[in-house]
Amino acid sequence: PASMSARSESEAATAAVPAPCASKVELRLSCRHLLDRDPLTKSDPSVVLLLQSQGQWVQVDRTEVVRSSLHPVFSKVFTLDYYFEEVQKLRFEVYDTHGPGGLSCPEDDFLGGTECTLGQIVAQKKMTRALLLKSGRNAGKSTITVIAEDISGNDGYVELSFRAKKLDDKDLFSKSDPFLELYRVNDDQSEQLVYRTEVVKNNLSPVWEPFKVSLNSLCSCEETRPLKCLVWDYDSRGKHDFIGEFSTTFQEMQKASGRQAQWDCVNAKYKQKRRNYKNSGVVILSHLKVHRVYSFLDYIMGGCQIHFTVAIDFTASNGDPRNSCSLHYINPYQPNEYLRALVAVGEICQDYDSDKRFSALGFGARIPPKYEVSHDFAINFNPDNDECEGIQGVVESYQNCLPKVQLYGPTNVAPIISKVARTAAAEERTGEASQYYILLILTDGVVTDMADTREAIVRASHLPMSIIIVGVGNADFTDMQILDGDDGVLRSPRGEPALRDIVQFVPFRELKNASPSALAKCVLAEVPKQVVEYYSHKELPPRGLNTHSQEGGPVLAL
Repeated sequence: PASMSARSESEAATAAVPAPCASKVELRLSCRHLLDRDPLTKSDPSVVLLLQSQGQWVQVDRTEVVRSSLHPVFSKVFTLDYYFEEVQKLRFEVYDTHGPGGLSCPEDDFLGGTECTLGQIVAQKKMTRALLLKSGRNAGKSTITVIAEDISGNDGYVELSFRAKKLDDKDLFSKSDPFLELYRVNDDQSEQLVYRTEVVKNNLSPVWEPFKVSLNSLCSCEETRPLKCLVWDYDSRGKHDFIGEFSTTFQEMQKASGRQAQWDCVNAKYKQKRRNYKNSGVVILSHLKVHRVYSFLDYIMGGCQIHFTVAIDFTASNGDPRNSCSLHYINPYQPNEYLRALVAVGEICQDYDSDKRFSALGFGARIPPKYEVSHDFAINFNPDNDECEGIQGVVESYQNCLPKVQLYGPTNVAPIISKVARTAAAEERTGEASQYYILLILTDGVVTDMADTREAIVRASHLPMSIIIVGVGNADFTDMQILDGDDGVLRSPRGEPALRDIVQFVPFRELKNASPSALAKCVLAEVPKQVVEYYSHKELPPRGLNTHSQEGGPVLAL
């Protein structure tokens, strides 16, 4: 899918907050009353989609060529990312295509174009515009219609394969050249082309190539929505001969589980005129496989809890908490960086944890009563229960903890990662998408146990767990980028690669002047994707769902 984001360089340089999660939009095209540029036949139209990026028009995609037609309906679907906060300018250009295999070439005739924004299309859902020539005049009565569908919340896609046998022969000197069209019947009884197969030449028992369509496109995710299939004998002049049709539903297709569903391909005219007419051939669904694609919200709405743990750096490099220059200084009028990061992220996470109790740990301090260095102590000093009541409870425990500990060192975080990982490992054994763990590490410096930390992260990448590291203060955090897998796969000291990227590192100083919501967006940007990646890898659907393909067994895909 083409990314529709086109930010300027200056915006990109200052955008510490990633772009919000885009909605996915499908665009379907058709034209009416196109100009006829061919002397002996009709035009062979195709549509080019262009996106304006930094003042330039860039080609994004192109439809197939519909031969010899002035009223084409294109089966090619354009899938785009839609951003509410951006003006995304599009241009549609229609050409009479002369290149081999439908490829563009300099000899293509321009039949008209139009410009609009993706927002305009989405707002109208169905938009019809006049096509204009390069002079700016109307291209006769030519129009283009664009239909938009939001597929962000789609329920996956389906893989289908059709074949036929004993189709009617429509040709005098050879056999038919059949192709199949699949339509969805909308609520207003209009018919929307979902897919058009390739043409199989000179064959009355064709086997068409398998194809994939989103369930949203196929049936609007409604399994009982009527579907219509039409079979044609291809004609190079565009005057295709009708062989027959049948109606079905996605539900009926699925019920054929374990056997091949088949339908009579019926020509209504023949049925009326011929007493013994049965069909014009049989169409067989030889393969159906459903690939469910679950979103982060599917898992959350299925009851998956996000368990939030915060780990705070109490090493001496933070400075004496009694000193106003200390990163741990408690100013009654201005929360310090630790508190700002903790509250911004915690207030988002608390909405996904039903009991609102959060584990709060500290590392790098000497703690009472023996004042031995600890790298995984409960900041409420209760070794049997490190949880605090709500984010405010974490804040209070942090403030109460500061006068009681001696800031020391070194900055070791592997013990805390391993501690949370042990809890996540117990959850993994349940075999359900019920608990996911987020560990927020707040630190003022580069970790000193880097080898152990890399080992712990690689092990945690196999568990329902994400790690967010916020660098507080002005230290050089260059080495911390190693832990964030955005620039390459993180490996353990032994060379074992992480199963997935579970670490997000954010230097707080880049977001000092940002709002709490902007900070939270940046820090939590990768978590939804990481949750879906983990459960998809484990082939675990959201709780309460049990999805199977026709072959059996859960099928998930990203």
